[in-house]
Amino acid sequence: MSGEGSPSLKVDASGLRVAVIAGKWHKEVMKGLITGAHNTIVESGAEHDLFQVAGAFELPLAAQAALTPVEQGGGGYDAAICLGVIIRGGTPHFDFVANSVTDGLTRVQLDSGKPVGFGVLTTDNDEQALDRAGLADSRESKGVEAAEAALHSAVTLRKIRG
Repeated sequence: MSGEGSPSLKVDASGLRVAVIAGKWHKEVMKGLITGAHNTIVESGAEHDLFQVAGAFELPLAAQAALTPVEQGGGGYDAAICLGVIIRGGTPHFDFVANSVTDGLTRVQLDSGKPVGFGVLTTDNDEQALDRAGLADSRESKGVEAAEAALHSAVTLRKIRG
């Protein structure tokens, strides 16, 4: 299991505003990812809003808008947690979308200087996605992990920047 040995990243994120941006494909999996992220954010003391986009490909643009300062027409959020599901099919579409989303979210994080929690599942089948969704019978919760990583990074950046 890939989550074995993962560090504890729980932090006090009071005062932070977080955008949770989630795709609409694979509703059951998304429900688990969103719930895991929501619960983690609430535990941390941060405030958050949920925005839904069509699918994983749309996550980078929405994250960019969320992290852009208000005075520049954006949402002014301190961090974004992006949640989605990309399941391999019989065509190269999976590779194109997975690479584009990963590259796009990396670019948004570096360009904005603000954390992006990567909760985009890239799996071979539905079973693997359900196993990582944070549902009652799942082995892992990538929604929790993405939220913890983004919140931890935001708090760390706050300390670095004084």
